[in-house]
Amino acid sequence: MKKSVIFGALTVAGMAAAASVASAGTLDDVKARGKLNCGVTTGLVGFAAPDANGNWDGFDVGVCRAVAAAVLGDPAAVEFVPTTGKTRFTALASGEIDMLARNTTWTFSRDVDLKFEFVGVNYYDGQGFMVPKDLGVSSAKDLDGATVCIQTGTTTELNLADFFRSNGISYEPVPIETNAEAQQQYLAGACDVYTTDASGLAATRAAFEDPAGHVLLPEIVSKEPLGPLVRHGDNEWGDVVRWTLNALITAEELGVTSANVGELAASAGDNPEVNRLLGTEGNLGEMLGLDADWAVKALAGGNYGEIFEKNIGENTPVGLARGLNAQWTEGGLLYSPPFR
Repeated sequence: MKKSVIFGALTVAGMAAAASVASAGTLDDVKARGKLNCGVTTGLVGFAAPDANGNWDGFDVGVCRAVAAAVLGDPAAVEFVPTTGKTRFTALASGEIDMLARNTTWTFSRDVDLKFEFVGVNYYDGQGFMVPKDLGVSSAKDLDGATVCIQTGTTTELNLADFFRSNGISYEPVPIETNAEAQQQYLAGACDVYTTDASGLAATRAAFEDPAGHVLLPEIVSKEPLGPLVRHGDNEWGDVVRWTLNALITAEELGVTSANVGELAASAGDNPEVNRLLGTEGNLGEMLGLDADWAVKALAGGNYGEIFEKNIGENTPVGLARGLNAQWTEGGLLYSPPFR
């Protein structure tokens, strides 16, 4: 689902091409094209998946649509480009996509070596384990000798090796490339365990015919800050994506929702930060190269909390609690720099 670790995999020529794409100005390109090309997963329930008519929806999809709305005034002006763990970084570096919003972990090597810019965190996660309930296992430490479905060439693979090694137990990897393949292999009994981000496991289990027949083990064995990313050197575009994500987060904190954003934007209120966010005060939109009401357009599809609850919240089949992804005022890690 995520996290290909490709140290130095992009060639010098590839990097030069990426730099050229960045210097061309992605913001101008998107405006001229009239469409945002957004890289997403090949299909993960709740995060990014097409319906029977090919219409994409999900938590990560919501970020793409918010950016398209902020820049183009239309949340539907998005071309969703499915990417695997192996193809996502090449797609971004080459300019095939303008941004990547695909359960991707912010790591040192991706930021520094692969020359990408993570604009923030939209989901704080960690790697977990899922097993069939009838396996009778209640802890990952009881998995000695287990076969494990794992995406090769990923940080998930490295975390798995570290966990088993540190606990003095062994495992047999079953290599897979996509979540759909992992689901098929796991349900067919080709592996005892499936491991990836805990959110991904919950989303995968939600798609099963019998979700109750599978258990997420209690161990979380890594830190996985997931977020959208752009190319290094494309600072103007990075600012647009970064502050659109921040707008979704800040709006929830300030009580700005899809239901009241129009009313609040119609006239300046008593809260200066709400006014600056919605463009009734100051010139933040101009600083970004966007219209004054860019955030109003982005928030038409909901603030962070609305997008979370609609796609992956506790009342959805994925059933995720806010946990670390609650607002900082509610004991979580969700926090945006100020709009001023």
